[in-house]
Amino acid sequence: MTAAIQETVRFRTTPHALFEMYLDSKKHSKSTGMKSRINRKAGGRFRTFAGMLEGKNLAIVPDRQIVQAWRATHWKKEDWSILILTFSKVPGGAQIDLVHVGVPAYDHKGVRQGWPKYYWKPWKKFLGK
Repeated sequence: MTAAIQETVRFRTTPHALFEMYLDSKKHSKSTGMKSRINRKAGGRFRTFAGMLEGKNLAIVPDRQIVQAWRATHWKKEDWSILILTFSKVPGGAQIDLVHVGVPAYDHKGVRQGWPKYYWKPWKKFLGK
């Protein structure tokens, strides 16, 4: 079992704006620069980064939390992880607390490095902050 990936990132925006950037297909695509299709409902499927990531929404609490069964499409078919994104208001903006568990050892480093590279930095640029 690999260690959980845990990150806390702050942005100069609202929790609602961050929640929407992740769960709205058009905003997700624009903010990351890669095509995304995301069903916003619990039980709905998603496919992001031009098909490189896929999964299913397990639970959604509007503007507060998203829980997903998540996998990279190059992983072995049986390998799945759980992603938990929690959105909160903090002084000066909003914060995302990420917990990502069950990432296979063979891609743990890539996923851990991928969150800041493919999400947090592009999001900050997209938000102009």
